[in-house]
Order: sequence, then C-alpha cells, then structure tokens
Amino acid sequence: MISLTLNGKKINYSGKKDLKLINWIRDIQKIKSVKDGCSGQGVCGACLVEIDGRAKLACSVSMEKLQSANILTLDGFPTKIKLALGKAFVAAGAVQCGFCSSGMLSRAKILLDKNPNPSREDITKAIKPNLCRCTGYVKIIDAILLAAKTIRENKDISFEKHSIGSSAPKYQGVKKALGTSEFTDDIEFDGMLHSALCFTEHPRAKILSINTAAAESMSGVVKILTAKDVPGKRYLGVIVKDWPIYIAQGETTRYIGDVLACVVAESEKKAQAAVKSIKVTYKVYEPITDPKKSIESNIKIHPGGNILKESNICYGKNIRQVFETSEYVVSETFQTQRVEHAFLETETGVATYENDIITVYSQSQGIYEDRHQLAEMLNIEEKKVNIKLIAAGGAFGGKEDLTVQGHAALATYHLKKPVKVKLNRFESIKMHPKRHPMQMEYKLSADKEGKFTGLYARIIGDTGAYASMGGPVTERAATHAGGAYYIPNIDVKSMAVYTNNPVCGAMRGFGVNQVTFAIESLIDQLCEQGGFNRWEIRYKNALDKGLTTTSGHKLRKETGLKKALLTLKEEYKKSESAGIACAIKNCGLGNGIPEISRVKIKISENEKISILHGWSEMGQGIDTVLIQMLCQHLQLKDTSKIEVIVATENETTGGSTTASRGTFLAGKALLLAGDKLKKEMKKNTIKKLAGKTYTGEYICDWTTPADFDGEVISHFAYSFAVQMAILTKQGKIKKIKAIHDSGKVVNKKLFEGQIEGGIAMGLGYALTESLPTDKGKIINDKFGRLGLLRASDIPEIEVISTEIYDIDAPFGAKGVGEIACIPTAPAVASAYRKFDGKKRTKLPLTPITKKL
Repeated sequence: MISLTLNGKKINYSGKKDLKLINWIRDIQKIKSVKDGCSGQGVCGACLVEIDGRAKLACSVSMEKLQSANILTLDGFPTKIKLALGKAFVAAGAVQCGFCSSGMLSRAKILLDKNPNPSREDITKAIKPNLCRCTGYVKIIDAILLAAKTIRENKDISFEKHSIGSSAPKYQGVKKALGTSEFTDDIEFDGMLHSALCFTEHPRAKILSINTAAAESMSGVVKILTAKDVPGKRYLGVIVKDWPIYIAQGETTRYIGDVLACVVAESEKKAQAAVKSIKVTYKVYEPITDPKKSIESNIKIHPGGNILKESNICYGKNIRQVFETSEYVVSETFQTQRVEHAFLETETGVATYENDIITVYSQSQGIYEDRHQLAEMLNIEEKKVNIKLIAAGGAFGGKEDLTVQGHAALATYHLKKPVKVKLNRFESIKMHPKRHPMQMEYKLSADKEGKFTGLYARIIGDTGAYASMGGPVTERAATHAGGAYYIPNIDVKSMAVYTNNPVCGAMRGFGVNQVTFAIESLIDQLCEQGGFNRWEIRYKNALDKGLTTTSGHKLRKETGLKKALLTLKEEYKKSESAGIACAIKNCGLGNGIPEISRVKIKISENEKISILHGWSEMGQGIDTVLIQMLCQHLQLKDTSKIEVIVATENETTGGSTTASRGTFLAGKALLLAGDKLKKEMKKNTIKKLAGKTYTGEYICDWTTPADFDGEVISHFAYSFAVQMAILTKQGKIKKIKAIHDSGKVVNKKLFEGQIEGGIAMGLGYALTESLPTDKGKIINDKFGRLGLLRASDIPEIEVISTEIYDIDAPFGAKGVGEIACIPTAPAVASAYRKFDGKKRTKLPLTPITKKL
C-alpha cells in the first residue's frame, strides 16, 4: 500500500508499483490537465507536476517512488495563484494551441514560490526543460514576468476589448492555460474501447501473411481489423487517392508507416500487447530512397509511375540567351532536409455513434475532407458521418491527412461502440507526413546595375511513399522559386517524386521555405561576384504593384516589401555581421482551384450568439479573430455569450486550414452573414432574434492556373516579409528582426506570437532540425533527438508590422501563419556567410568556425 496526497486529498494506492504517475493521474484519477506529449521520454514537460515542492515529470516517476509524497497538479494550486498565471498567459499572448501551457504554468508556479521576482534570464533557465512548438517562448517569458508582478502587487489582470487591432484575449484562453480545455485524448465515453495499430517492419516488402490468431485469443481483445474489413474504398487521400488505410495480404508496402492491422481492445495497454503478438511474414525488397534514381527506375512504386507531379513555368526570352547576354551569372545546387512537425499533441481520434450517425472527434486540419474520405471508406452517405472538431495541440500542416480517424471510425462502424485510437510519439513520427527534402539546381543572372534578368531552376522534392500534399507543395516551390523578386525571364521545373521514404506533405511554408533558402543564398553569391550591396540589390528587385511574381501573376495591389526593407536599412548598414532575406507567401490555394467558406451566425435563447464555421483552430487563433471581426462589425461589447462551434453537421463548409487562408475566407463569409444580422439588429434586439440563423457564403473562383493562357492570377493575396539575423562578435545569433506585411493586424499579440513562433521554427530548420533516414527507416525517432529549440536557444526577436491594408480582405487582414518561418533560415545563412565568408548550400547549416 502506498499512501500519498494528491491536491490535498489523502489517497491509498494498492495497484501496480511500476505504473507511471501520468497514467494514474490521467486514467485513474481522471485529471486531464496533465498532458502526454512525448510518450514517457521525459523531454517535453507537458506532464509536469509538483512533488514535495519540486518540479517532476509525471511520465518519468513510478508509483512505487511516491510513498508519503505530496503531489500537486495545476488543479490543486491555490486559486489566486492559478488564476493569476492563467490570466497572465492569456494577456501576454502566451497561449496558442495550449497543449504545453499547463506544464509551463506548473513550472512557473514552482519558480515563483522560490523566486517571486525573477529576471528574464531566471525564467528562461527555469522553463528550459519544457518544450513549446508554437510560441517561440518569448510571450511565455513575458507572461511569467506579468504573473510575478501581479502576484507581488496583489492585483488583477484585465483583458483588452474585442476590436480590430487590439490584443483581445484568446477564445477559451484561460481554460487552455489551466489545462481544462479538452483535447481529443481527454475525451472518454462509457464503454469506450481502445485501439493500437500494427505497422510494417519494412518500408518495401510483400506481405505474404498476417496471422492474428494469437492476438485474437488474448484477454481483452475485441476485434482485429485488416484490409478485408473495409466496406468501401481502401485507398484514400486528400487529392490523389493512393494511400491505403491497410496494406492487404499479397500487396507490397511503400513506407515504414504503412498499417497492416488494428487491434481493438478493452484498454490501450491490452491493444498494444496484442499488436506484438501479430505474426507477419514478408518478402523484403530493397527500398527506393533516392528521388533521382526513383525517376529512372523501372520499378514502379505506384501504377502510374514514380513522378507524382511536374510543374513547369517558362516565359520571357530563351533562358540560355538571357544568360549569355547578362553581365553576371551565378549557379549553385542546394539541398534541404526532411523535418518533423513535432506538434506536442500526437494524433488521436475518437469515434462513436450519436443519433445513428458515426461521429468522429478529431483534431484534423480539414474536417470536411475527413468526412468525405471516411464516407468513401465506409461506403455510406456523407450525411451519415459527422466530424466534430476538437482544437488541435499544434498541427503546422501535419494534420491535413487521415491518420487515426479512419481506424477509429471503422472500428465503431463494426462494433457499434465508442473507440479511441491514439498514436504514441514514436508512431506519430513514423506515420504522418514531413517537410519535403529538396534538391535544387539554380542559376540566376543580372545586368551590370544589379537588376535580375533571368532564373533557371530545377527542383526535385522527395515526396515519399504517398501523394499527400506533395503535388501542390512542389508546385508552390515552382511558383515561388524566384522569391520576393521581379525576374523577367523564367525557366523553372519542379517535380514531386515517389520513394519508399517517409511521406512528405504540408508543413508550415509549403515548399516555399526550401526555394527561399536557395534564391536568397544565390543572391548573396551574386553580390559577391558583382560587388553589390546585399540590401540594395534586394530593394532594387523587390516585388511591388505592377510587377509579376515567378508564377507570372501581375500584382495589382500595393505590397509592404519595400517599406519593410526601408524599416531595417539603417540597422543593417550599421551591423557588421548581419544577414538579410526577403520572402513572399501565397494566401489561399489559388491556381484555379475554387475556394469556398460558409459561416453561420446563430442566435439562441438568453442572447447567446454562436459562430458556426468550418475552419480548424490549432493554435493560430482563427476563433478569436472571427469573434473580434464580429464584435467590430456589429459593435458588440459583451463577448461572454459568444461561442464558436465547428462540426460538419452544421454544413458550414471550409476547406483544409492551410495556405494562410483561414482569416481571409472565414472572415469574408462571416461579414456577409453579419451584414444580414446587422440589418435586423436595426429593428430588433438580439433577444428578439432568438431562433434565427444568418448564413454568409464566400467563394473565390477567380484565380487561374500558372499555365493559364491569359492574365495569370495565381492567388487572391500574398504576404511579404523581411528578416534580419544579427550575430555577436563571436558569431552567435543575437537578434532576429522581422518586418512583416500581412495586411491589417487583427490581434496584435496573436500576430506577434505567430511570427515569434515561426522564427523559432525557422531557426530550428536553419541550425538543428533534421529527420534522417537509412534505407527508408527513420534513424532516430526519439522526440529529444529532433533538434527542437528550447527557450535558452532563442535570441531576441523584434517584430514590426507594416500593416498594408489589403483591399480584398476582411478588414484588410491577410494570413500570417506561414510567412513567419520562411525567411529565417536564409537570413541566418546570409549572416553566417558575411561572418566567415563560407557559402552554405545545405540545411541544417554548418556551424561557424572563425571570423573572416
């Protein structure tokens, strides 16, 4: 018997001594504020608790070590301290997805108990063990400083109003900070079953047999699903239907994340144990892992061949003639690495029947696409499937594809019971798509004045085993190959190539990060050859109204790029070791694809206003932005009765939350619905409008494909940015200064937080992050070995908005989610090159050795 105290309550524990504290707290005590982000690896800090006054990771402590222990989770902290911390995190903008927040708050409380007046350095050191993938840590440190001041002075924290341009509090922000806002893994139903997936052991192997007999006979196993149990289409995909939910006996696997079976059992532990008893026999083949060799190979990974998509952009004069007549020509080949998204919340799906409809609780980035694919898989009408969005604990593009949702839905379909499927961290890294590694052959020319004359680029993206978003990603690499500059003559070809490597798809920046590193590095090389000033050549060639992008899109709206360059001109000139890089990023899918957004405003009894939309909240703040827009539009003062609901049953269509388009498209539809409500509010009070629903629908159907024979309009908007990396005299990164044109800023703190978080991700991409493979297998799938940056690794970040009002956008606001991380790596590469004179053509960058 182990006697302990949990949140002031004395408890006698007589269970298994080797049970981890996190499992006892979450599964037995039902306290869900303690989160599981690293599956027991002890590296993320999301499960932090206080034990006898000291910070401990609940995933690393066994129950046998807790005799007489006094344990406090965030829930057991004094109310005054807990609320001060929660409000401070919201007021400072430190809550994005919120998955790390409860661990951060626990760490902060323990620090403030010992040091009630900490410095910024004290806080940075204290939170170093805790990971945050969203914020870049800046606003978390700000929040702890604010909380410390609030507690010392015995004051309360007030929030700003929900008007455009304010730092209004994040929707449900305090709940998220305190760990009481529900994530998918926190959901439980009576009689709920648990599933575990059986993955292939080899990236390319024929499945000769799958023997589940031993697993089926194990205690607690309810059913084992394989390919034969799929009643509808087995091959799924957002765009190309080439990804089987299960590999069938007799078929050949394509990557290490292919699923062979799904065990449904009474508990997660029993399901996992049964997976280990499944016997699979293979005929193992040599995997195809080099994309160039894959192009030439006679072995077809898919029936249509090994090239998923080829994108070509060619206009202007013959590129060879352009190079022959240009004063300066530079060329180089660049290579970028595969990168893991590393969102703190791993994939979890819960399915159940509600009113005879299969209902899936999902953290997906595209609930309507999920519904469509699940209905196809189950061979039922879409109206028989409902997807309810649970705000994601981070996504960054990595939750656009189906992973666990289909397995949960299929199990519920067969068993008519609630089923949860959760990936542990190792499985998550194995299964979901990554950022594309790219090989890029580049050549750029300029005249004697430094005006660019021509660009030649050949880009190969390793898209891995399945299409995912690989086609659009490499297409976006092509359309952005020339960066944020006007280049009159273009010859660009980009290919997405199948291999037996891990799948690659959407990740923050969507193919633009890679080509921006290439073009910006080549511009620095051109400056060295021609003796040009790095700032001046960028200003001279910067895109502006009336000039065309690489895709051939003639810009009809003002851009903030030159204004951004002017903002940092003097500081750049004064800095001995500073690097600079510009970026452009599309808002919206564009390229001729119609984009639809439908939003409903529902008025209920007691004056409750519900915003129903179809976009995914994953930390970026779409729910908060829509509330601010509605309040501004209708001049609403009280937000306490406004709620946001996202579920497919509401038929509020929204595409996948990707391409920095949610604010634009959802905002346009919201204002159209708001116009109808506003008209009625002139004659009636909100109370009298109870029971009414107002619908707004916006469709952008006026973009064109890149090869369109006429005026090319690739996207409805673009965001622009300039970032400068400043080094110390020793070559360390001292500061990142970021100037961004993302239209009118709706929420100042959220805007800054998106950019700070993006810069942190960009720094990781530049310096430390990589997910290497060997013969198709991931070399190291440990969370702590991904190269993720911690608070102590982040330099000073200064964020400035140019706020160029976009005439097409709601309140002039464009997207900011992706552009933030794009120019960071090339800015650092530029600074390194200026410091030691060495060109760097690969990411992550080789470290500085000594000053030039």
